[in-house]
Amino acid sequence: MKPLIVFAHGAGAPSASDWMRGWSSRLSTLGTVAAFDYPYMKSGKKTPDRQPALIAAHRQTIADARARHDGPLVLAGKSMGGRIGCHVALEEPSVKAVVCFGYPLAAPGGRGPLRDAVLLELRVPVLFLQGSRDPLCPLDQLEKVRARMKAPSRLHVVEGGDHSLTVKSTALRAEGRTQRDVDQRILAEVAAFLDQHAKVK
Repeated sequence: MKPLIVFAHGAGAPSASDWMRGWSSRLSTLGTVAAFDYPYMKSGKKTPDRQPALIAAHRQTIADARARHDGPLVLAGKSMGGRIGCHVALEEPSVKAVVCFGYPLAAPGGRGPLRDAVLLELRVPVLFLQGSRDPLCPLDQLEKVRARMKAPSRLHVVEGGDHSLTVKSTALRAEGRTQRDVDQRILAEVAAFLDQHAKVK
């Protein structure tokens, strides 16, 4: 049975953004995708809700989606959506795995502590999809966190990728590949991860 993938957006763009729609379409080849908007995004605000409200909205979306679809539950999210998905996985025992597109380990500008506490609490498998040029997730710091995590984790690095896993066109041309090639490789990593942890068939 294919999984139910509840897919959360990042802080700055809704589920209807080109990036989210593109990845919703790709993920739909692996399972049933339920993408959603957090309350602040629905109301047109730019500043995200406080974490408890984000978690509550995420859990409500899961409940609504579960009423319509069966299958192993997977939480996927871009940046903030992935981080909140990790928090939700601590409270939802039915979550089988978490997929983070650009986990925001560091705050913008490097201010404040690392956002690693929830990762150290996690027990469900997590897949990190990270760009090597992402300032919000220095890979050396992520590796140190992964070494301390109790949950199984997997990392796929997009060489030259930014926070949205996009590679500059000049780099792509120099390597003889396209962004579609990059995205297909990412999708293959997600498929292998879900096949292992969410029993995709």
